[in-house]
Amino acid sequence: MSNLFSLEGKVAIVTGSSKGIGRSIAEQMSAQGAKVVISSRKIDACEEVAAGINAKGGEAIAVACNISRKDECHNLVDAALEKWGQLDCFVANAAVNPVYGPLTELTDEAFDKVMTSNVQSALWFANKSLPKIAEMGGGSFTIVSSIGGLRGSAKLGIYGISKSADFGVARALAVEWGPKNIRINAIAPGLVTTDFARTLWENPENRKAREERTPLRRLGAPDEIGGIAAFLASPAASFITGQVIVADGGVTIA
Repeated sequence: MSNLFSLEGKVAIVTGSSKGIGRSIAEQMSAQGAKVVISSRKIDACEEVAAGINAKGGEAIAVACNISRKDECHNLVDAALEKWGQLDCFVANAAVNPVYGPLTELTDEAFDKVMTSNVQSALWFANKSLPKIAEMGGGSFTIVSSIGGLRGSAKLGIYGISKSADFGVARALAVEWGPKNIRINAIAPGLVTTDFARTLWENPENRKAREERTPLRRLGAPDEIGGIAAFLASPAASFITGQVIVADGGVTIA
C-alpha cells in the first residue's frame, strides 16, 4: 500500500522557514521526503536550518528573500527551479505584524507594509510558481494565515484584515487553478508559542487567561501547524482545496 502522506520526489518552497512555524513546516515536509527551499530575510539563519535537514539525510538549500520585494519573491522560485528543475509545493508562511493599536492610528505606510507582505506577496508567489507547478501535473499552494482573520481585534486590526484577505486569495486561486490539478488552501493557527507571537503569550497572566478560554487548555506548538502543512501538500489531501484549516485548540468555538 502506498503512503498517502509521502512527499517523495517533490520539491517545496517554504517562506519564513528559518524559525517557528515555517521551520517546522520545512522539517515536516522534509521528513516526508520532500526537497525543501529554506527562506527568510536572514541567510545565516536559513543556512543553519538547511544544514540541519541535510545532516539528517534530507535535501535542502537556503535562499534569502524579503517578501515585501517582488524581485526577491520571483528569485526564490527561480532558485528552486535552478537547483532541482521542478516545483510541486509552495507554502507562503512569512508575514509581518508591525502595528499594535487601533485602526484610527493606522498610517498609510503601515497599511501598505502589512498588506504588501501578508497579501500581495502571496499573489506574487502564486503567479510565479503556479504555472511551474502546473507543468509538473499539479501540486499544492498553502497560505499560513491566522484565526486573526476570523475575529475582530481592537489592537491587531490591520493584521486581522490582512489574514482575512488571505482566505479570499486562497479561494480565488483554488477556483482558478483547480482545473490544472493544483490545490490551494489556508491554515489558520491560533496562538502558537513562536517568537513572532511572543508578545501575546510571554506574559504569564495573559497566557493563563488565554489557556482558560481554550478548550484544550493550552497554546499551540509549531509542529502542530507544520504537520498540517505537510498533510495539505500530500496525496492524503488530494480532494481538499479552497479551504481554511483552523488549528487553535478550539478557542474560536468556545
